[in-house]
Amino acid sequence: MPLLIAFLLWCLLWVLCWPVALALLLVAPLLWLLSLPLRLLGVVVGAMFALLRALLYLPARLLGHKP
Repeated sequence: MPLLIAFLLWCLLWVLCWPVALALLLVAPLLWLLSLPLRLLGVVVGAMFALLRALLYLPARLLGHKP
C-alpha cells in the first residue's frame, strides 16, 4: 500500500513539475546507495551490543538464572 501511495504521489509530481520528478528518479537510487554503508554500520553496532549483552549475562546464565 505505501508503494502505491508513493507511486501516485510521484505521478502527481510528474503532472505538476516533470523536471523535479525526473530528478527524483535519478537521485533516489543514489541516496539508497549512500545509505547502504550506514545500514551496515547499524547492523554491526547492534551485533556488538548483543555480543556485549551476552557476555555480561553469561555468568548469571552459568549459575542457572532463568529469565
